[in-house]
Amino acid sequence: MILQIKSIENYTARCEAKGVSRDVSLFMMQEEELNVDDFVVVHVGYAIQKISEQEAQTAWELYDQMLAADS
Repeated sequence: MILQIKSIENYTARCEAKGVSRDVSLFMMQEEELNVDDFVVVHVGYAIQKISEQEAQTAWELYDQMLAADS
């Protein structure tokens, strides 16, 4: 899942994508500088990788195409 960070408090970020909000643990990315508006790959509630806005947009477009094909 690709989410955008909206707020950060300690090792927890409030993230969202396409109207869905989630609390995400940043514990596994302690060495990475993360800021509000950054995009992260989330797996089982943990941010595991920081990605660019362009990479996030591309992923969301692919997800939308897969969902449209499934309908």
